[in-house]
Amino acid sequence: MGYETQIVTINSKDFIVVQLKLKPSELNEVIIDASHIPKPLKSAVATSTIISERDIELGNDLNISQAINRAPGVFMQSGALNTNRLTIRGIGSRNLFGTSKIRAYFKDIPLTNGSGETNIEDFELNAISQIKITKGATSSVYGAGLGGTIQLNPTNAYLNSSSVNTELTIGSFDLYKSTINFNHGTSKNGFRGIYSNTSSDSYRDNNNYNRQTLTLTSNHFINEKNELTFLGSYVDLKAFIPSSINQDTFESNPSAAAFTWRQAQGFEDSQRGIIGLTWNHTFNPKIKQITSIFSSFRNGYEPRPFNILDENTFAYGIRSRLLGNTQLFSKPLTYTFGGEFFKDNYKSKTFQNLYDDFPTGTGSVQGNELSNFEEDRQYYNLFFEVNYQPSEKATLVAGLNYNQTQYDLEDNFPVSINNPDQSGTFQFDGIFSPKLGLSYLVSDNVSVYSNASQGFSPISLNETLLPDGQINNDLEPETGWNYEIGTRGQIFKNKIQFNLAIYRLDVRNLLVARRTAEDEFVGVNAGQTLHDGIEFSLNSNIVNTRNLKLNSFFNYSLNNYKFEDFVDGDDDFSGNDLTGVPSNILNAGLDVSTKIGFYGNINFQHVGEQPITDNNSLYSDSYNLTNIKIGYKNVFSEKISLNIFYGLDNIFDKKYASQILINARGFGGSQPRYFYPGNPVNYYAGINFNYTF
Repeated sequence: MGYETQIVTINSKDFIVVQLKLKPSELNEVIIDASHIPKPLKSAVATSTIISERDIELGNDLNISQAINRAPGVFMQSGALNTNRLTIRGIGSRNLFGTSKIRAYFKDIPLTNGSGETNIEDFELNAISQIKITKGATSSVYGAGLGGTIQLNPTNAYLNSSSVNTELTIGSFDLYKSTINFNHGTSKNGFRGIYSNTSSDSYRDNNNYNRQTLTLTSNHFINEKNELTFLGSYVDLKAFIPSSINQDTFESNPSAAAFTWRQAQGFEDSQRGIIGLTWNHTFNPKIKQITSIFSSFRNGYEPRPFNILDENTFAYGIRSRLLGNTQLFSKPLTYTFGGEFFKDNYKSKTFQNLYDDFPTGTGSVQGNELSNFEEDRQYYNLFFEVNYQPSEKATLVAGLNYNQTQYDLEDNFPVSINNPDQSGTFQFDGIFSPKLGLSYLVSDNVSVYSNASQGFSPISLNETLLPDGQINNDLEPETGWNYEIGTRGQIFKNKIQFNLAIYRLDVRNLLVARRTAEDEFVGVNAGQTLHDGIEFSLNSNIVNTRNLKLNSFFNYSLNNYKFEDFVDGDDDFSGNDLTGVPSNILNAGLDVSTKIGFYGNINFQHVGEQPITDNNSLYSDSYNLTNIKIGYKNVFSEKISLNIFYGLDNIFDKKYASQILINARGFGGSQPRYFYPGNPVNYYAGINFNYTF
């Protein structure tokens, strides 16, 4: 149930493998969390959202934020294709540049580095078949992240099929994207390779973007008890950075880059690769194990106006767990326990940027070395989770995660009066994160659920460094308790799917990045925040016939997030709205497809105002965006299919800030640069050709 029907002819006495595709109209029946304890979504005790391949196809395949933002409670701000910040239930909003306090995995490979920072926007969307988002500190098996967990599942290789798929997209701002997708599968082995090349001049000055990606996956069903899965991904990116701008420039010339970033021609040049191998072994019908080994690297070179950053990261680790099922008092009980070990080595150097000493147009010029650090960062998680069904309708879930994190810093820069030795070690006390949840089936298609769970966010080593070069061992990691109740299900003969969740997330030891210079921050525990919210989603199959399918979706997030206790120096912000989070977010859309091949959809998004400063003296304006996409898809024969499409984003040409830099400060008498302007009306068009051998 929950998957499309497939008819298979069996011509062999040997075991066979059948791969199924999600049936979007029956998401409530989909089996989720297959990586630890498989269970139907309707029996889950946490609020989870599944973004299917079909959901991803509703928008353009350039920016993952369009797909992510269709999940209630989740908001991804996008200042540029390479500049994003993701928050879940308000967690991560205080991170100035990028995403933190949220765990992310590419299948079973951690995407979150040793400092708790996550980057998912560089992945090729055509290589992703599903995005699973678990909200709140509820995923004990995936590290008990404070905000939640995001799992990107790559497009698997198909068995018993060989095909090649090519796609070409052009669009506004000299957009050009080409993709080649090759699949070859036998009865028990499948191989897939996806290559993409994307370039754009982008809307703003100093905003050129060039990215190449290669994603490889393979599945090997060795026998009835053993399966191997290989996953590899490589990204080569060079993207110029326009940075944020002040309010006057935002209103009069939003396509402009920040003056110093334009003069320095600042950019990001990075190469990132990940590789992983997973072994799935079934001992017997009651117990099996899943073990993954993985490694990753990232090389980055980033000239900024204030300095030039040269960094290298190499990581490796292992994840292993046992899954079992038994009975307790003649009632089914399933369980999983295991561990994850992760270690990365991070080397960073900064240099003078001498662009001001050369003629305009020269761009960044590397000067003398300013710093030279090497960090060893490691953690391990031990986890346990059990699902017990005391009755056919009730499911009780209990879990526990234990984390131990440690940083070692080596300062390789010559010691002087102005450059104290910052070498040292920072180790957290071990953190236990429990969770308890209950789900009850009111009927075959409707359930209610509740849970209470604790999560935490590790402190980055940079936040522990004091201006005198010493490490602040008195800092505490942010921790939070998540409480929620909800209901989900399908009604009116499965024509309408709904999910409603009411939650409170109480975060303690709020970590504030107190700015002491243009590129210098000091971490301070400054209080606590209270995140109260409501999430509601509705998906409807309005018409579902052979000739016409018409679906709609609607989701709404009401965010009442406050500083419950927040004292930063001489300032008391207690009772203020949490900075950098919209008051409410609404997404709605219609999707239509016909038997003869024509299809189209329209998507509407409303984002409420959000406070820009902790004292709430400045708020960004609310805004509405509307996007459309139309196309024609036809299967000409058993071997050839064609898809032609055209999309228009921000069709009413609304001016808005697509990302906010909270608490920005002006230096040298300049205005604070709070705003990343969003794109005006823009189009994309493409053609997709598929040939099956």
